Amino acid sequence: MSRFWSDLTHTLSPYVPGEQPRIEGLIKLNTNESPYAPSPRVLEAVAAAASDSLRLYPDPASTALREALAAYHGLTADQVFVGNGSDEVLAHAFAALLKHEGPLKFPDISYSFYPVYARLFGIATETVPLDAAFRIRVADYDGPTGAIILPNPNAPTGMALDRAEIAELLARHADTPVVIDEAYVDFGAETAIPLIAAHPNLLVVRTMSKSRSLAGLRVGYALGHPDLIQALTRVKDSFNSYPLGRPAQAGALASIGDEAQFQADLARIIATRARMTRGLDALGFEVLPSAANFVFARHGARPGAEIAQALRDRAILVRRFDAPRIADHLRITVGTEDQTDRLLAALAEILAA
Repeated sequence: MSRFWSDLTHTLSPYVPGEQPRIEGLIKLNTNESPYAPSPRVLEAVAAAASDSLRLYPDPASTALREALAAYHGLTADQVFVGNGSDEVLAHAFAALLKHEGPLKFPDISYSFYPVYARLFGIATETVPLDAAFRIRVADYDGPTGAIILPNPNAPTGMALDRAEIAELLARHADTPVVIDEAYVDFGAETAIPLIAAHPNLLVVRTMSKSRSLAGLRVGYALGHPDLIQALTRVKDSFNSYPLGRPAQAGALASIGDEAQFQADLARIIATRARMTRGLDALGFEVLPSAANFVFARHGARPGAEIAQALRDRAILVRRFDAPRIADHLRITVGTEDQTDRLLAALAEILAA
């Protein structure tokens, strides 16, 4: 701490990202990155963008990328906002849309950046407990509410709501801003995007980091009514007019153009997730039904911290949250087939000891 810190700085409890260590031969299953390389088209586009043009500012509105995303999702460009990863998009949404007289509601077990943003922007919050099976129940969000944010699928549980349940939530809160964070939706959940036309209070936030293998480019976006997009743009232009560099815009645009590889990679990850789930179940783990690129599991007889450390000793990283109700759970990213084999073999060895 320093006497030069502002009062706000003293109150912050920053988000702690997944560990990024340098360990030889590491199997990294703790940060939900894709195990597969980006499309070759992406690599070519990024290389082409790394030219003399880097001396010039990028398009501040990311016009070509917004138009491509609009076409891909059946919307118009004024319904699309892009930013430096979905975390920045979410931060702008917190500032632009989620601070109201009533509390901002989100699940008690959810993305741990939400309370960080709320504290940063001075937003009163109310956490809503997941049920005994770790599910979100939309009826639990009734009562005085200023705004709502839900991840779908939820993180770290991986469990998803059906689109009909999202529609019910929107009907119950027609006068309330609702943000649906779809960072993992491509891996098996139903998107809320078709609900945008009938619900001007709905903002859907997405990322290209997970399903499109672009975590290193930092590209996120939001979809919603033009009025909501305008609010995000006002905040963005009061913070940073150029959130996406030329290589990021070019790479994201190229990724949208390679649907075949996108779908092939999704299919591989979904198939490996099913095999990982079966393997964990056979080892005595309770695995929640996942619609994400990770599973959330706990062993009935061994503490989560003990298992996580034993895996780390074998150069395998998984994520554990030291929090009520989930301290014994491990969030395990779906890796390649080989990584999954090595994970399951290591767990079998650990549990047999």
